[in-house]
Amino acid sequence: MTKTLINIKPLFDNILIRPLDAERKTPSGIILPDSVKEKPQIGEVMAVGEGKISPKGEKNPIVVQLGQKVMYKKWGGNEIKVNGEDWTLVSQDDILAIMS
Repeated sequence: MTKTLINIKPLFDNILIRPLDAERKTPSGIILPDSVKEKPQIGEVMAVGEGKISPKGEKNPIVVQLGQKVMYKKWGGNEIKVNGEDWTLVSQDDILAIMS
């Protein structure tokens, strides 16, 4: 886990993710220019909210933890700048998997 000082505390079931760098070359060795790189869908969890309250008043816990690598929806969330880097703020519902 990378140590980064941030002053952001997501609310409810929101999760702050630092996207990992997109692949710079294909498996066959072709180097990709920045203009054709796909938006990354895997990133590191940097901050988590406390969880969302259901309509019945029950707290739905956050299932991811700081430092975990997660796969998230390609077009979900909001991009924000943190210390000059583009990060993504997503709802827990936008997280598809925890990477091992």
